[in-house]
Amino acid sequence: MRFTSFLTGCLITLCAVTAYAEDGVTVKLGGTIFGEYTVSDPGTRPTSFQITRAYLNITGNVNPRVSFRFTPDIARETGNGSTLSGSQTYRLKYAYAQYTVDRWWIRAGVQQTPYLDFVESLYRFRFQGTLFSEREGFLTSSDTGVSAHYNLANDRGDIHAGYYNGEGYSKMETNDYKALQVRATFRPLAGKGLRLTAFADFDHADGDRSRSRWIAHATYETSRGNAGLEFLRARDQMASRGWSAWATPRLNSKVQALLRYDAMQSSDKSRDIVGVSYWFPTPKGTTAAILINRDHSRAITDDTRYGAHLVLTF
Repeated sequence: MRFTSFLTGCLITLCAVTAYAEDGVTVKLGGTIFGEYTVSDPGTRPTSFQITRAYLNITGNVNPRVSFRFTPDIARETGNGSTLSGSQTYRLKYAYAQYTVDRWWIRAGVQQTPYLDFVESLYRFRFQGTLFSEREGFLTSSDTGVSAHYNLANDRGDIHAGYYNGEGYSKMETNDYKALQVRATFRPLAGKGLRLTAFADFDHADGDRSRSRWIAHATYETSRGNAGLEFLRARDQMASRGWSAWATPRLNSKVQALLRYDAMQSSDKSRDIVGVSYWFPTPKGTTAAILINRDHSRAITDDTRYGAHLVLTF
């Protein structure tokens, strides 16, 4: 029933935007699919094929300055922690309007939060799993609110600030407090190369109990691959701190490696991910790749998983 409702909603939306297209509205339809096959060692979980995420993207322009995006998301429900259940749920990932003028844009609605969307544009391996700060439960990739973005002159960086519910797109707001998130990125030298990023998130869990996140991130981009180093501090009921380092070296135009290490110093947890990917030749605006990787985490017990991950965007 959920999938039928999803298809019905998409068809109604497509019919609506097609009707307005005659008046000059530009509409584009695309999608994203994440799939995987995983094996656990020493066999603590059954092997499984899964479609972990599926997006349908509807984007377009009402006029040269006003644009929109509508993205329903079909994802596996989670049980305890990050354990996936057997059910899939249909929810709204993005639904926003954007007004653009010169180097500014302003968004309102369900939208990307400032930090994760920026790093994922450099990291490229979101289809293997979430980034460190999201995987540890400190940030969410999308939330409802308003935000503004400004590109610095001469390609020297950008600033993105938003005012959000604070609980993320997959949860209901729990109180009257809202989250203020700010990311500032600066390039010491114009063009590709080093970027220095600072991010802050100010919120309240409930009552007078504050909830904050601070991140410093340095990334380096070359034609041979990207690398990043992130330091995180967070405070809820107690203080947390950790760091993550990753590199995605290109072996050639089609083969790319993934090297990543996460460490939560405050809870003595760590994770290392090693993999190699093949990126199929595709037309501009589309992506198809497969990644073979080993994902090893250490906490109370060790957990090792081997997987084949697939991404397809169009």
